[in-house]
Amino acid sequence: MTFQVELVSPEGIAYSGEAEMVIARTVGGGEIAFQPGHVPFIGVLAVWSVDVVHPDGGRDTLAVHRGFVQVAGTKVSILSDVSEAASEIDVDRARVAKEVAEAALGADRDDETAQEALARADVRLKVADSNTQ
Repeated sequence: MTFQVELVSPEGIAYSGEAEMVIARTVGGGEIAFQPGHVPFIGVLAVWSVDVVHPDGGRDTLAVHRGFVQVAGTKVSILSDVSEAASEIDVDRARVAKEVAEAALGADRDDETAQEALARADVRLKVADSNTQ
């Protein structure tokens, strides 16, 4: 049994397809997996990856930078400020962004902008790395 998954960002539909399971991370709730028949759900997404597990066992992993997830009937909808597939991530740029954020946090551990930049860089590197495995 499968359901429809759609990931939408301001740039357009980033992902659309069938899945057996979707795994995401919500703010304050940790990781959550959705399978067909899941009860209706709405949650706020953390800066993290979203895994779409296909019926054949394959998996697409996308970097998601905040947003919302909704499960309704046979559809999982993800609305995200920014979403990136592994193939779209500039790894060198993400590494530089991580170094800059770490340096800023070295100067001020409470710098929220640097904390958010580090989270985005980390998830980009994690998703890009998942594409090479």
